[in-house]
This record gives sequence, C-alpha cells and structure tokens, in this order.
Amino acid sequence: MGLFSGQFANVVEWEEYRDDMIFWKWCNKEIKKGSKLVIRPGQDAIFLNNGKIEGVFTDDGEYDIESEIIPFLSTLKGFKFGFNSGMRAEVLFVNTKEFQVKWGTKNAINMPAANMPGGLPIRANGTFNFKVNDYVTLIEKIAGIKQQYLIEDVKERITAMLDQLLMKWISSQGKDMFNLMANSFDIGNGIRTDLDQQANGNGLTITEFTIMSFNYPENVQNMINKNAEQSMIADMNRYQQVAMTDSLANNHGSSTASDMAGMMMGMQMANQMMQNTNQNVATNQIMQNTSQSINPNQNMTTSAKPNFCPNCGQPTGNTNFCGNCGQKLV
Repeated sequence: MGLFSGQFANVVEWEEYRDDMIFWKWCNKEIKKGSKLVIRPGQDAIFLNNGKIEGVFTDDGEYDIESEIIPFLSTLKGFKFGFNSGMRAEVLFVNTKEFQVKWGTKNAINMPAANMPGGLPIRANGTFNFKVNDYVTLIEKIAGIKQQYLIEDVKERITAMLDQLLMKWISSQGKDMFNLMANSFDIGNGIRTDLDQQANGNGLTITEFTIMSFNYPENVQNMINKNAEQSMIADMNRYQQVAMTDSLANNHGSSTASDMAGMMMGMQMANQMMQNTNQNVATNQIMQNTSQSINPNQNMTTSAKPNFCPNCGQPTGNTNFCGNCGQKLV
C-alpha cells in the first residue's frame, strides 16, 4: 500500500508563480489520496467544483487534503477516496497583494481651450493600484474561462477608458488648462471612483489613482514657463539679481565668472545708491519749494546779517548799512 499511495499522491500548489499574475488555476488533474495542498504567503486557495466555490483557504502552510481540507468543503465534505479513484476538483490560487501599475495616455487628448479652436493637446501619466476583492465575481466573469490572469490584462482595460475619464474630470469641473497639476488630486480621485465602478464588475477594486504629470506641447510649455518667470520676477532689478545668483551657482569653479558677477552686483548697488541719492535731493527740493510757496517771505525774515560788507569788506557791526561804502546789509 505504501508503494501505491506514494505513486498516486500529488501536490496541489501554484507551480507557475509570477509577480505579475493575479491568479492561476490548478485544473485537469485528479486529486489522489494522500495529496497535499501548499499555500504560500500572499496566496489564497479556492477549491471549485463545477465552477462553484467549495471552500476558501487563506492561511499559508502545507495541508493534508483528505484530513484537513475536505471536511471544510461545502458539498464534498463527505468525500471518501477509493483505491483507484480520486477527487475531481479545480483549485484557483489568487495573488492577494495590492498591484501597482504605471499608466500613460497613448495619444494626446485635445481639451477645449480659449483661443484654440482645435483644442489644447495634453498627455498625462501616473500610477494606479488595484487588488482582488470579490472572489465570486472574479470566478464568474474571468476565472471561469481563463487559466490565468495578468496585470497586463487589467492595464489594457483601464487605459482604454482613461482618455474619456481624463476629459470628463478636467473639463466638467472647469479646471485651469494651464495649471492642471494644482488640481491633479481632485481629478485623480474622480477618475479612481469611475474606474472602481468598472473594476468591481470583474471582482477587482481600484485602491488608488495618482497623476504624476500633465504634459503640453513644447511651445505651450515654453509659454507657461515664461509666464511663471514673469510672475516670480516682478521687475528688472529682481531679474538681474536672480540672474547673477544663477551665474555664481553655475560657475562656482570659475573665478572670472565670479569676478564679473561681483562687478555687476557692485555696479548695480552703486546705481541703486545714486538713484536713492537723487531721489532724496529731489524730495528735499520739492519740500523746499513747497515751503517757499506757502511762506514766500520766509527766507527774508530768517536771513542773517553779514559780519563784513560784501562790497568793501569792512566790518559791519550792528548797522543795517556799511559805514564805509553805504552798502545795504539786510
């Protein structure tokens, strides 16, 4: 009996495991007396009979099918192995991890935009995450007719819907066509909700949808960059300061470039000081003129008597006229 039992026994396990495989079906084999079930970490094993679920086993380990598995099957719990007969059943191994997939638009999406009759062509890329969440639906819609199911199969179904969903969530909410990344979180959440509804029909759930970037045609991107620079640099003085700083950073190994940048910065500071001085002089002149217009006799009443005659040079004393030449002193 030992010889025959060893010959008949087999091991039910995921023999073709791949990281990109969502499920793999062990089928077309008869489970013999003394067979073992092996469940590895990150796997669930589902016993099927005539396409219906008999039992789901989630704990990894090695099990004796006759004593540890059959007693928990729905309609096969009383099955007894014969000498030459075994149990006909399928075992579906499901990868329980969460998958992450990179996506990107195949073609540019022409979004309606002002002054652009043909629309603004936009491309986008990012990632989405999904996992199996409903074994019954998965078996009914996919596993019943497929031997295996890959990430690529899911990716094709998802990317086929992305163009329409991107257009829907960008345009319907009135998003700024030239600043889409500022609203990428809201756009991504809307797309994830719609994709999840579609995926649920196959027993999957979309757990996350992320937009990494929106890409514009080169000429449009240049225009966006220039507008951003103008917003950051309000005037030419600020622009020159940034330019000199960049020059110093990009040419830190060149003493000539550093000297030139230093000279330019010194000249700019000198010019700024001269401008400030001229502004102060002009301000003082304006204040003086204003004061004179208010009190035109101010200078006459406040002017001081000279100590010497401006005509002959004689000391003046306290008189209003020069005692030597008669020159009026006030």
